[in-house]
Amino acid sequence: MINIILALILGVFFGLSLQKSGLTKYHKIVNAFRLTDFAVLKFMMSALIVSMIGLYSLKWMGVIAFPNVPATYIAGNLIGGLIFGFGMAISGY
Repeated sequence: MINIILALILGVFFGLSLQKSGLTKYHKIVNAFRLTDFAVLKFMMSALIVSMIGLYSLKWMGVIAFPNVPATYIAGNLIGGLIFGFGMAISGY
């Protein structure tokens, strides 16, 4: 139960930081897709690197253990990606 509460709290803070930095604005997202504004990409890469450092530090200290990752199902990923991409294209149109 504590893991769920902690995940919700961290998610709320992440969402607040996205909102406060203005990265949820329409023009920021559109310009990220047009490759003219890299603010969204920089923010997400920073969040990814910070979380990666934290997770690997916790693993090194023996606090957590990473689960085994099953093999990738290529056909399912391709079909799901096409459906998702088609939906994004239609909603953007």
